[in-house]
Amino acid sequence: MAKLESLGIKGLESVHWYVHDLERSRRFYVDGLDFAEQGVSSPQLEKEGRQKSAVFQAGNVVLVVSQPVGEGGRAWRFLRKHPDGVGTLNYQVEDIDKTYRLLEQRGATFITDIQRHTDDKGGKLAQFSITTPFGDTTFRFIQRDGYKALYPGFVQHDKPRGGNNRYGFTHIDHITSNFQTMKPMLLWMEHVMGFEKFWEIQFHTDDVAAQQKRAHGSGLRSEVVWDPVSRVKFANNEPLRPFFKASQINIFNEDHRGDGVQHLALVVKDILTSVKQMREKAGISFMPTPGTYYDALPQRIQDLGIKKIDEDIQVLRDLEVLVDGAGEHSYLLQIFMKDAASLYKDPGAGPFFYEIIQRKGDQGFGGGNFRALFESIERQQKSEGRA
Repeated sequence: MAKLESLGIKGLESVHWYVHDLERSRRFYVDGLDFAEQGVSSPQLEKEGRQKSAVFQAGNVVLVVSQPVGEGGRAWRFLRKHPDGVGTLNYQVEDIDKTYRLLEQRGATFITDIQRHTDDKGGKLAQFSITTPFGDTTFRFIQRDGYKALYPGFVQHDKPRGGNNRYGFTHIDHITSNFQTMKPMLLWMEHVMGFEKFWEIQFHTDDVAAQQKRAHGSGLRSEVVWDPVSRVKFANNEPLRPFFKASQINIFNEDHRGDGVQHLALVVKDILTSVKQMREKAGISFMPTPGTYYDALPQRIQDLGIKKIDEDIQVLRDLEVLVDGAGEHSYLLQIFMKDAASLYKDPGAGPFFYEIIQRKGDQGFGGGNFRALFESIERQQKSEGRA
């Protein structure tokens, strides 16, 4: 297929969450992750949209979190079908009319036409939304021309409340989603959004390697697509046979009650300091990594061609931070929080989790760490009787 004309995406502006308990989210982001609360929805917007919202920000990570107020609003409709989760991804674009025209030509399904707003200082905002193959997650495209508020009806606090981003979050590295079958989504991302293949992998956990002895295991196929202009990346997973139903991808789908966003990867400047402080100051829990991972790490660093890392392996072991890469002194460091249901001890909080990542030259996706992560998720699911 010939390369499509760019939609003119400038970047991912914000992520819109729908949750049952806004106050619980406020405590998590402000007290736990040291985000600052930037503002809230106006009483009029809450009445019209039947939901109340707050906006949290750390670096360029902007999260809009909405809780239903009564019935009939978007948050209420999403939560009738799913636990807490990501319902909308908001993109800034250069030219809203061009983006709309290109998507219309490519067969996108529109939720709204272009909606135009002007603020009291003459700033302009134009936006529209489309459906996607990402379950009930929609995409919104936004053009700003001097319009300061994040969205119409947003009330900015005089001064941000709460955190000061002590953990050093800078931006969202990528969005990861799970599907029972991802080919329709990949084709849609290529033919409608104009994204291109960036990376792929497939594997099974060790349980499958020993399948003659055991009748259980977790496998996946993963493919990353990106917009080369904005560098927005989506990592996408589907279950891999022979144990499809036991795959943690399928279990996510069952827990989420459909396809959807599994995790967001948040970039930090110094992952060792950030993770240490998150554990000590905020009590954040992360997915455990077995000691055998670190026993094998020195040889693995050589096998991957990294040869040398700056960090002490004992410190990595203590913090359970993972390492991956594919070139001399070119690697990444990453760790995964426990999912929201585990953090909050509430199944209604859903299976979503956050990844923390620091890139030191490598732009891959921790292919070797996928196995460690999914083995860890699988162990947790077994302990909870979900696998």
